[in-house]
Amino acid sequence: MHHLNGKHSKGKVSYLESPERRKEFSPEQLLNMIPLKETDSLLDFGAGTGYFSIPAAKRIKGNVYSLDIDPSMLEIINEKALKEQLTNIVPVQGSMEEALPLPDGSIDMIIASLVLHEIQPLAPLLDQMKNVLKKDGYLICLELQPKGSSEKAPRITLEGMEQKMKDAGFQITEKFFPAKALYILVVQKTD
Repeated sequence: MHHLNGKHSKGKVSYLESPERRKEFSPEQLLNMIPLKETDSLLDFGAGTGYFSIPAAKRIKGNVYSLDIDPSMLEIINEKALKEQLTNIVPVQGSMEEALPLPDGSIDMIIASLVLHEIQPLAPLLDQMKNVLKKDGYLICLELQPKGSSEKAPRITLEGMEQKMKDAGFQITEKFFPAKALYILVVQKTD
């Protein structure tokens, strides 16, 4: 997710859409693991090409808010939604650092895939996410477990992410390791 300057490389799009990525861990597999209800509304935070937005929109009657900083990504999502005749996808342009452009208490679930490690400091964003979630709403965090200290990207370990979630007042409900070096943390807003 190196798109703080709004530029996406073609390589990134091809990775985001690659069959290898789907084989490793498909969006459907994730959606089967998480407590997503048909009536839910969902925020796909850092939606990219709609890897999770499109399959989620097919499963729920609520809206899927696809948030990305890059308008060209939102166009790709729009085109896919049209092709699939999905009317419940709402593209939202917004940067990771700005306030989330959604009303407090309006979202049942947030999916943040491979994006939270980009945000420094993370605490203010987690507070905002907590605000837009309904009571008992879920935040689903997918991240890569760091391989070692030599990595350039500031990856966050599962333990580190758990601590950040607890500090933000979320309750950890589940943890999964669906693919090599990939972890999923399911946390809930309880107050």
